[in-house]
Amino acid sequence: MFSGSLVAIVTPMRDDGSIDNKAWARLIDWHIASGSSGLVVGGSTGESATLTDEELWELASLACEHARHRIAIIVGVGSSSTAVCVERARRFSQLGIDGLLAVTPAYNRPTQEGLYRHFAAIAEASSKPLILYNVPSRTAVDMLPGTIGRLSQLGRISAVKEAVPGPQRVRELLETCRKGFTVLSGDDATAREAILAGARGVISVTANVAPRAMAEMVAAALRGERESATGVDQQLAALHRDLFLESNPIPVKWALAQAGRIGRGIRLPLTELSTAYQPAVLAALRQAAALE
Repeated sequence: MFSGSLVAIVTPMRDDGSIDNKAWARLIDWHIASGSSGLVVGGSTGESATLTDEELWELASLACEHARHRIAIIVGVGSSSTAVCVERARRFSQLGIDGLLAVTPAYNRPTQEGLYRHFAAIAEASSKPLILYNVPSRTAVDMLPGTIGRLSQLGRISAVKEAVPGPQRVRELLETCRKGFTVLSGDDATAREAILAGARGVISVTANVAPRAMAEMVAAALRGERESATGVDQQLAALHRDLFLESNPIPVKWALAQAGRIGRGIRLPLTELSTAYQPAVLAALRQAAALE
């Protein structure tokens, strides 16, 4: 059910850190017009760690109302507390969204059995399809293919966003998981190769600033057109790299502000992109023709 170029969308904010609902609606329209397949609301790129549940509810509600089923809406419900995730899954399933995304618990570093029970509990509480999210670089725990394979047998769990880079992990997951289970790349720099290896798309940071190009690259890779996908991806390579010069979403929010899409607001403990990195991000934006 989930495929293509899905955007790990930023949360637009004013200078005081309050959420800018008008900019939110404009971003949604832009991504629909640009060919994005879905929006992940309140993920790590959306500053989930500093959003209240009430703010996340409002963002998700507005996204559903504004999108009117023109694009998939997925809501991040992850937490290091299983009980919190279960309650969020139960609550957000009431909205007209298309799915939920839950990241592996950060900081408490559960065992593989703990991860299995954590996600099984979330799936049990949800009435929406659940996407697992494995990102060891942020959470300090790697959910291994064997554990994801076990979880893929649970009917409510339909996909995984895998941020371990490279196509080898994709192949391992496809071999381990049930037939029809969806693997999505969570690493922009290796998404093309992941898709050519069998992933069905990407949940992307780069797509925040270059949505049409990312959609075109993913579509070409899904068709198996390596040369065409590579040509587009080469224009995006600097963005894939330089949008992570500081912690995500610092560079991507700065880039969107430079493009006039959102204001400069970002919440502490994150700060605006350091001046030393701004020229590199600007150059990457120009290379991708993302300042139009």
